[in-house]
Amino acid sequence: MGCFDENSQIMDHFLHPRNVGKIDDADAVGHVGNPTCGDIMDFYIKVKDGKITDAKFLTYGCAAAIASTSVLTELVKGKTITEALVISNKKIKEVLGEMPTHKYHCTVLAEQALKAAIEDYQKKNGQKE
Repeated sequence: MGCFDENSQIMDHFLHPRNVGKIDDADAVGHVGNPTCGDIMDFYIKVKDGKITDAKFLTYGCAAAIASTSVLTELVKGKTITEALVISNKKIKEVLGEMPTHKYHCTVLAEQALKAAIEDYQKKNGQKE
């Protein structure tokens, strides 16, 4: 299927995305998009006692974009806000494995969606202006 090996982590997360959907009572939402490629991501988080207890996403985009946000939901669950802030696109790429360089922007966009959700959470809780 396209530029990805059918046995890759990317294809696994694309064909069987984890934590896809919307959290209706989310504590925060990050919304990002890339007008050049058309990918759009909504990243939802629930936070209790300073830890991310749930994360879900809705992504309109290519296989790499969907896989990136799927992996990210798994990486952030159980992390504190501080721990989640250090999750970078490099970590997402590491989990997903080999991908064409022209798809790296998908991992960057996923990182930006997480950061936007955390910023939304911090604003709502008086931690950031």
